[in-house]
Amino acid sequence: MSGWTLERMPDQRGRVAVVTGANSGLGLVTATELARRGAHVVLAVRDTGAGERVARGIGGDCAVQELDLASLRSVKAFAGRIEKPVDLLVNNAGVVLLGPRRVTQDGFELQLGTNMLGHFALTGLLLDRLRAAPAARVVSLSSITHKTAHLDFGDLQFERNYRASPAYGRSKLATTVFGVELDRRLRASGSTVVSALAHPGLTRTNLTPRAWEHRGRLGRVIAWGGLLATQPVEQGALPQLRAATDPGVRGGDFFGPVGLFETRGRVGDARISREAADPGVGRRLWAVAEELTGVSFLSAP
Repeated sequence: MSGWTLERMPDQRGRVAVVTGANSGLGLVTATELARRGAHVVLAVRDTGAGERVARGIGGDCAVQELDLASLRSVKAFAGRIEKPVDLLVNNAGVVLLGPRRVTQDGFELQLGTNMLGHFALTGLLLDRLRAAPAARVVSLSSITHKTAHLDFGDLQFERNYRASPAYGRSKLATTVFGVELDRRLRASGSTVVSALAHPGLTRTNLTPRAWEHRGRLGRVIAWGGLLATQPVEQGALPQLRAATDPGVRGGDFFGPVGLFETRGRVGDARISREAADPGVGRRLWAVAEELTGVSFLSAP
């Protein structure tokens, strides 16, 4: 089914969808398309004012809830406000290519803490709500950068020799490992919840220019020049929309663009790195994430 398009997206009436980072970029497109097809969409955003403006623009059945993935307190508060069964959790939000090393409110390296650890905690805290839905899904947003990254468990958070780009790749490898290990554990527990993954290839969003703003005029020129090689955000969101809504999706499925080394084009099956697929890496990262976040769920098979 390579070449999946929005025309294949089924009716979403009766479904509750939580989309993190839904106020811009891939998250905004994802939330918009789900709402257009009748889902009740929870826009999980840091800035609720921006979220309310986005909700008015989307129309449909939308609710705005504050969520800062760089704060475990915020993650726990958000999860506590979700009372209904959740049919779909799209772990979309993220930060990319920051300059000097920064940390979350809990002291985690910001990219790993936001992109993976925050979503790990959120998924665990919402698991009962997902289990309460008849055919729930969790979609984890990977990146082609995961293919060249490595999880150094001796310095997982780049406390030594920090470099922004490798740290981003590591955060996305960790996210990918999480999505795959989540699938293993859900299957082993007999759960009907499905864990699927997607990546957008090289997609034109607001994240890259923002990340280069502090690097001066040359940095801004590089960032905007790079955007010329990317595909529109509407196309980049298709893999995660397929993972979220295609009736044929199975646990562990991974979708992305199929053209030019998975950077652009039609939607099909994406390739996962050997490290991301390694069960030993999955078990080890899961244990570290539980220790760091204090959120434990789904015992190892």
